[in-house]
Amino acid sequence: MISKIQEIKNEVAKVVVGQDKMIDGLLIALLCDGHILIEGVPGLAKTTTVNALASSLGLGFKRAQFTPDLLPSDILGAEIYDPQNNSFKIKKGPIFTNLLLADEINRAPAKVQSALLEVMQEKQVTLGDTTFKLEPPFFVMATQNPVEQEGVYQLPEAQLDRFMLKLVVDYNTKEEELEIARRISSGSSQAINAVINKEELAEIKKEIKEVHVDAEVETYMIELVNATRNPSEYGLDELKDYIQFGASPRVSIDIFKAVKAMAYLRGKDFVTPVDVAYIAKEIMRHRIVLSYEAEAEGITTDEIIQKVLETVAIP
Repeated sequence: MISKIQEIKNEVAKVVVGQDKMIDGLLIALLCDGHILIEGVPGLAKTTTVNALASSLGLGFKRAQFTPDLLPSDILGAEIYDPQNNSFKIKKGPIFTNLLLADEINRAPAKVQSALLEVMQEKQVTLGDTTFKLEPPFFVMATQNPVEQEGVYQLPEAQLDRFMLKLVVDYNTKEEELEIARRISSGSSQAINAVINKEELAEIKKEIKEVHVDAEVETYMIELVNATRNPSEYGLDELKDYIQFGASPRVSIDIFKAVKAMAYLRGKDFVTPVDVAYIAKEIMRHRIVLSYEAEAEGITTDEIIQKVLETVAIP
């Protein structure tokens, strides 16, 4: 089934130039039944990538633009009174899909954010007296713009913890941007074909669960998580004043799942410390709460994670 992964990437590459890290992250979160938060300035093909991925998988895709006046019912749906039949009927919202793009999630108020994140966790929606189970796979990709900070509602740490990965997407290279401009200006877009079905996707997920992880690598991953909570135990006294709260227990669960998917994407049936290092920042960067000292000195969570990776002994 590993060849199917390459076929998916080939289809996405028809409309997306570069951004390999974002595509890998989307596939990892999807194959591990997680969700992903992507931070990046507008115009980096975030929407295009998710749409292309959904098309290549033959899955349903919907996009919700988050705004300050958005209500939970705009995302979940609602009971609507039908005066003609003197009864209520259910109108389902965009949450009823396979891949949902929550665009600029930090523009919506806390009530809407909470409603979405509850569904992400429970995989079900209650409208009136009826509870609807969402059809698997259900995958949320949320985006936020790091540039504009006026009129936004930042996600609290407890809600950020629901996202398996947080990717920080950067600009394309000059060569990639040249290729993008040529494609768009010439109108040379290609149709994306569905190269996999839901049954094959379920089979890939099963194969990923069977990827081997040595006990030493498992211990290494737990040591990395623990080092963010108790840096002094690892000779990282300089980080003690910078970390208010270390990585949560969900990090340990997610990193165990994600490294298997990472190894699978690379065509291997076993996990190495290289796979762990490749995905560690994406799993932990949004789950470490920095102190005022760190913010005052301009220290980032990525710098802290890099220091941990350099210090904790590799098996």
